[in-house]
Amino acid sequence: MAIPLAERLRPKSLDDLTGQEHLTGKGSVLRKAIEQGRIPSMILWGPPGVGKTTIANIIAHTLNTPFYTLSAISAGVKEVREVIEKARLQPESILFIDEIHRFNKGQQDALLGAVEKGTITLIGATTENPSFEVNAALLSRCLVYILKPLDENALNGLLQFAVEHDEVLRRKNIVLKETAALINISGGDARKLLNLLEIVGDAIPGEKETVITDDVVMDIAQKRIALYDKSGEQHYDIISAFIKSIRGSDPNAAVYWLARMIEGGEDVKFIARRMLILASEDIGNANPNALLLANAAFDAVNKIGYPEARIILAQCATYLASSPKSNASYMAISNALTTVKEHGDLPVPLHIRNAPTRLMKNLDYGKGYQYSHDFDNNFSAQEYLPEAIKGTMFYNPGKNTREEELRKWLKGLWKDKYDY
Repeated sequence: MAIPLAERLRPKSLDDLTGQEHLTGKGSVLRKAIEQGRIPSMILWGPPGVGKTTIANIIAHTLNTPFYTLSAISAGVKEVREVIEKARLQPESILFIDEIHRFNKGQQDALLGAVEKGTITLIGATTENPSFEVNAALLSRCLVYILKPLDENALNGLLQFAVEHDEVLRRKNIVLKETAALINISGGDARKLLNLLEIVGDAIPGEKETVITDDVVMDIAQKRIALYDKSGEQHYDIISAFIKSIRGSDPNAAVYWLARMIEGGEDVKFIARRMLILASEDIGNANPNALLLANAAFDAVNKIGYPEARIILAQCATYLASSPKSNASYMAISNALTTVKEHGDLPVPLHIRNAPTRLMKNLDYGKGYQYSHDFDNNFSAQEYLPEAIKGTMFYNPGKNTREEELRKWLKGLWKDKYDY
């Protein structure tokens, strides 16, 4: 089987790496650690195709130490323990785990002792925020290095390097007349970019030279390439279409875009997380049960995984799409944050300050506070905002059945202060 172009051109030294100069350039922290032969356990966090696996391979090649690779998609606790047992007999062993965010808590816990004792040096690669996807105990024993997306100049440089230096492409005498389509379809993923270049080059009948234009690339892409890619531009376009369909109360469109993501192998946690956010941002108090169902769906799909998770995702998506909508809570916090930035740290009114000491009481902390439960309807119309912004209304209930009830209730309480 032929080796893909991206693999043929994979850099073997830091000097050959495109991008990430902040980590691997002269005098950078990671480069110094590699040159000194003493690397820490680390998490490499960044978008797809920007060099995470390549950096791990360069480290293995440079340090010449036992190097093990696992993919979190296919490996479990058993495979992790097998590597750790081998590493006990081979000092300074390195374990590289691709897509470490896919490891559950049990799988991550299996690594913890070996990393802590120095039995292995862990290199994890992830496209997801490790603060959310790697458990705190393991994360605290690793340094997190953030890899940056490759810019257009870097991607064009890669294309030019490929046509000039790869033996297979050189025989085709490729001329890169236009590169925008190659870069756009690849979504900034260098691996996908190079392999797309190879597909396009193979598809064009060659004579004296092979001319690549945007129109040619788009035509070949439509015919030969599945355009949904969970790490490229289509990933963002389709999740956008999915969220906007739910926000627009169209369960039919929502379940279609959900099917596109499922068919493309999208991470169930990514889909569920976006619905969890939407439940508050776009539905909120118009239907508070939406947040409960979205949270339950998030937990359920994590436990079950594909293929059954598709049913839970579909139930949640159609429920959210069919719910009344309100962004009032989202607008409330946005407005409040704007006010905080405009007015700075306004003082807390004395009557609602905490007064745990005698000195604070002598300074009138808490003086005049009215305990709400001592009044009719458990309500006292006292001031809770700083003097400079008193009377400011941040939360304006949405025009839906549930929030109209909230509006009526609040209007009855605050008729002399807020214009509900």
